[in-house]
Amino acid sequence: MNLTSLLLTAGANGSQSGGSYSGILMIAVIIVIFYFFMIRPQRKRQKEEKNFRESLQKGQNIITIGGLHGKVREIKETSVIIEVANDVRIEVEKTAIAYSVLPNSEDKK
Repeated sequence: MNLTSLLLTAGANGSQSGGSYSGILMIAVIIVIFYFFMIRPQRKRQKEEKNFRESLQKGQNIITIGGLHGKVREIKETSVIIEVANDVRIEVEKTAIAYSVLPNSEDKK
């Protein structure tokens, strides 16, 4: 073998190892982007939902994830009793409560 073929072989091997570093760097960048655009917002939303469910109060108007509208009458450890009509009360899990709504003008009377 002559010197030229040795240098060409060494140069080819060096460029291949540099390519593997750029591949690893690209995967790391994709993971970081995935974290900031997918995982972090999801965790933030879950934390907000947990705080909302822990702050439920009696008399608060709510809507369940199933679309039931009602007023909180009793709060238990993992569930809530809501009144959906006069003297019609049902028990739902706290995780089934989607969000709170402002009271109707009828409720203010």
